[in-house]
Amino acid sequence: MNKSKVVLVQPPIEDFYLTKKRTLPYGLASIAAAIREKGFDVEILDSLATNKSKTIALPDEFSFLLPFYGKKDVTTFSLFHEFKHFGYSYEYIGTTIKEKAPFIVGISSLFTAYSNEAIKTAQTIKKFYPSCKIVMGGHHPTLFPEKILKYPEIDFVLRGEGETSMGRLCHAIKKDLNLEQIPGIAFKKNTVTHISDPSWITDFSSLPVPASDLINHDFYQRKNKRSIIVVSSRGCPMQCSYCSVSAASSHAPFRQRKVKDVIREIKHQAQNHTIGFIDFEDENLCLKKQWFVELFLQIKQLFANQNVELRAMNGLYPPSIDEDIVSLMKAAGFKALNLSLGSTSKDQLKRFKRHDVRASFETALFLAKKYDLECVSYIIAAAPGQTAQSSLEDLLYLAQKRTLAGLSIYYPAPGSLDYQFCKENHLLPKNFSLMRSTAFPLNNTTSRIEAVTLLRLSRIINFMKHLIDTKGDIPDPKPFEGLKKTSSLDRQTLSEDLLQWFLHDGKIRGVQPGGKIYTHIVDTDLTNAFIKRIKIIPISGIK
Repeated sequence: MNKSKVVLVQPPIEDFYLTKKRTLPYGLASIAAAIREKGFDVEILDSLATNKSKTIALPDEFSFLLPFYGKKDVTTFSLFHEFKHFGYSYEYIGTTIKEKAPFIVGISSLFTAYSNEAIKTAQTIKKFYPSCKIVMGGHHPTLFPEKILKYPEIDFVLRGEGETSMGRLCHAIKKDLNLEQIPGIAFKKNTVTHISDPSWITDFSSLPVPASDLINHDFYQRKNKRSIIVVSSRGCPMQCSYCSVSAASSHAPFRQRKVKDVIREIKHQAQNHTIGFIDFEDENLCLKKQWFVELFLQIKQLFANQNVELRAMNGLYPPSIDEDIVSLMKAAGFKALNLSLGSTSKDQLKRFKRHDVRASFETALFLAKKYDLECVSYIIAAAPGQTAQSSLEDLLYLAQKRTLAGLSIYYPAPGSLDYQFCKENHLLPKNFSLMRSTAFPLNNTTSRIEAVTLLRLSRIINFMKHLIDTKGDIPDPKPFEGLKKTSSLDRQTLSEDLLQWFLHDGKIRGVQPGGKIYTHIVDTDLTNAFIKRIKIIPISGIK
């Protein structure tokens, strides 16, 4: 065992899909830099930095999804089918840790739905290398330290943000010091469980830049250029009921980094590499206009004539957007606006504790068109108390706007007001693993069949927008001729046929790889209402 060696692990994920460009382990790199400052040798074992994936059996608790996902669909209207293990195997992780022989291993557990994978990672590491200490951190163990510490393989939990506490824990273990003084720590000693309050960073300027050299940037490249993530703020000042980092949640308050520190971090990553993409993983990137203008004027100058693409995929708050903001975004390298709409229903917005932002949203769409920026607009469906009819109205509203429709199926986020509401009203799914959008976790005022129907309808709307942009119009409805199989497997042609049949009879069909045509399970009241309205409203493309 090397008492100067620390390995931080991003576990594998088991789900129907994975968006690899959003799994770059930025948080682990930030913690690694702080540990390195304490004199330790640090590595990151990123289990997701591989194209390896393996289809696995659908877990028993997911069996209710088989009617929705049971058959493969090769058309544009497909959702999910195969449940997969994404990333390195648990055995590979255990063997790698044994070879590296660290004295402490830190495991990230950010999302409750994937907490089982983090726990299994810890169990496998302890099996292969029992002499190391294992600490788990992230959003899930921050909120459920007692549940995590029930697993004997996990020695410590660090609650809150780990840049300060992880380095201090490594030092304390190496020197055999009192662990109770570590901020945010939770651990068991004999029969007593010690749990500290979460530790939150107050002075970001005191932190080193993330240890980007420990990230496998070759894997995260996009178009043969380095892709990086920047987090310029933490927390959120909004009160949104569904959010686990809002001002109404148990998370720390909104804190924004200084512009000079963000620029220092970006320059550090750009020193020896050609940056192609920068994703800002912020909830409120342009909330403070003066700060935003100062930052992006410098970014514009830093990457002048280098064709760097900027994105803010979490969704911008429309009231914070004006023409100065949009024109600067375009000049700095943004090619799209990701906008957070939430809902158009006044009743649902009241439940969400959100303002009606339609006026500013439409202004943002106008400005995006003026500056030739594409748009993706996000709404939430199937939340507690939310009806499928109100979500259908949201979709039909977006169908008429110059934007892709991004429909997010609600899931209970621990720490949020809605999670507590679901808990008190016995709405939570029985397993943590079901707290993900792909599992339609609630069967409340929006049923699961309604939720899956809304998701398919959002696919149909976006395909219709694609046809308007590429062909100028939408094909007329036509009757389904009773085909059991199609000879053509061209995705575009198939999807156009399915759209015409759907507009005629309201049935959403799929096509299996061999050409067999089948009908998806949907809520017919929703599809009929959709067809009735979609035929009389003006549908907009996204170009």
